[in-house]
Amino acid sequence: MQLRDILRSGRSSFALHGFALSIPLGDPTTHVKRQNTTTTKYVVAHHIVGNTYPYTVANWASDISLAAAHGIDGFALNVGPDSWQSARVADAYTAAKNANNGFKLFLSFDMSVLPCTTAANAAALRTYITTYANHTNQLKYNGGVFASTFAGESCTFGQSSVALGWQTQFVQQLNGSNSVYFAPSFFIDPATFKNYNNSFNGQFNWNSGWPIGLTTAVANQQLSAQGTSLNNLSTAGQNTLKSYVGATGTDTNYVNNLKAMPSNGKPRAYMAAVSPWFFTHYSPQTYNKNFIYDGDWHLYPTRWQNLVSIRSQVDIVQIVTWNDYGESHYIGPIEGAQPNSQAWVNGFDHQGWLYMTQYFATAYKTGSYPAITKDQIFLWARPHTRNATSSDPVAKPTNYELDQDQLWAVVFSTAAATVTLSTSATTNQTFSVAAGVSKLNMPLTVGGYMQGQIIRSGKTVVSLKPSGYNFTAKPTSYNYNAFVAYST
Repeated sequence: MQLRDILRSGRSSFALHGFALSIPLGDPTTHVKRQNTTTTKYVVAHHIVGNTYPYTVANWASDISLAAAHGIDGFALNVGPDSWQSARVADAYTAAKNANNGFKLFLSFDMSVLPCTTAANAAALRTYITTYANHTNQLKYNGGVFASTFAGESCTFGQSSVALGWQTQFVQQLNGSNSVYFAPSFFIDPATFKNYNNSFNGQFNWNSGWPIGLTTAVANQQLSAQGTSLNNLSTAGQNTLKSYVGATGTDTNYVNNLKAMPSNGKPRAYMAAVSPWFFTHYSPQTYNKNFIYDGDWHLYPTRWQNLVSIRSQVDIVQIVTWNDYGESHYIGPIEGAQPNSQAWVNGFDHQGWLYMTQYFATAYKTGSYPAITKDQIFLWARPHTRNATSSDPVAKPTNYELDQDQLWAVVFSTAAATVTLSTSATTNQTFSVAAGVSKLNMPLTVGGYMQGQIIRSGKTVVSLKPSGYNFTAKPTSYNYNAFVAYST
């Protein structure tokens, strides 16, 4: 998925200095109001088939087992134009069937790279649907074969309009057991959904995973009016920036406009995104993508928390992504193939975010946060200062100014405790946390490390100091990816 930035309307990120905050998040005594619904809620992860060239059935089996163990119900298989990708899709379905655990799969057509100007192009998409329509592990939704896209708002398939193209060449040509429940991610104004009444059944709000409206320019404008800046944030300034992170305004906009569409005989599903990070660093000579969206302020758990709070409006949550290394928002292991992203991906495991997923996924699907049964610490940070200088021929990413030189931590605590975060031998901060989940942070130290400890009744019950991490001001290349560590 190399053309996403062309299709997105905004870009962003953020920053902070000298700030540490503990916010209890969904402790075991907190319950979300249960909703009366007859529709199962799903949590799925976006899986880039284009990064699985060397995969075997065994690789898919490993991914499926790992995802299922952490509250993920299925994969959205992002497919592009490479001839070999259909074989990898087949392997994924084989592995899911062999797993015998009910894991679901569905096609997510990457229309930023797939051709869509002729009727024959639509026929190729339909072949994917009909091939797996009756497969045991195909996700069925409201009586149809669930399918989605990345983009597609410019596809006509030889018809006079986009709406007619998808309606006549895709949706209406899939009947009976092949009937499709189509929830694409079209980058269009939700107010125009009504023009697509017979073209789709629901929508996936891809960009809802990040605060894309938060750019350096927007931040400077708002902070200036408050008499503060990105380099010296006041409490009010911090709250202004955090108000963007995980916000649900676009979710409400999508839901309301889906409800306003005329009924086509099936409920209109809304699929929301959750994502932990975004950084991509391709030169103008390659994919010409070099920007960030703000991942600070505990984006992943905060977005989850907010989705749980509006769970009655959200039918499916899609994690973006399992393995998109080029954009740094992967939560699965680093394996398979990379789209020339090794420089900012290798050595930057993100599975800590995967390991905290089950807690939030369970709350979203059931309506109640589960009890914390194991003390655990999750830590993450960038490898160099926001304003670092490097001989990297590729410039700093757009909106890098938003990033904060902070160590971010999430603590799962079985009971009240003291947590100490350290970024060097002489730099640490101590927090009192309640039972449940707490979000903490403190400034990083140049030349330092990351460490977290949970102490209860005078005893250290968890200690995490990952090897391989050092915070520097002089990197060999710019890397605004996150180094993520977790206690086991």
